[in-house]
Amino acid sequence: MAKGRGSASWSARVIVALMLVSVLVLQANYVHAATYTVGESNGWTFNAVGWPRGKHFKANDVLVFNYNPRIHNVVAVDSAGYNNCKTPAGARTYTSGKDRITLSKGQNFFICNFPGHCEAAMKIAVTAV
Repeated sequence: MAKGRGSASWSARVIVALMLVSVLVLQANYVHAATYTVGESNGWTFNAVGWPRGKHFKANDVLVFNYNPRIHNVVAVDSAGYNNCKTPAGARTYTSGKDRITLSKGQNFFICNFPGHCEAAMKIAVTAV
């Protein structure tokens, strides 16, 4: 059976429209992502443990850690590393002093693993929905 005139171009338009909608839906998560500066104007420092309190984080939000890299760092750890102030094998360590870390859905834990810093509450636990 022969196709009607213009049916191929109509199909192409539908495919392009569906692709455009898909791209827009995928981009929607990133458009709504927020950026938070850990510790606000104080930056990433001692007694940061309470900083997340009262904030509502979402997956793909970005945490900005500002600190002096000669005396601090940021280590993404698991809950045991957070609770025990221990860096597990394979943990990602950030050392730029201006780190931008995108949150994953669920629990996210960060510590400074310089001696005594995590124990001095230089750690945060963030839950992203």
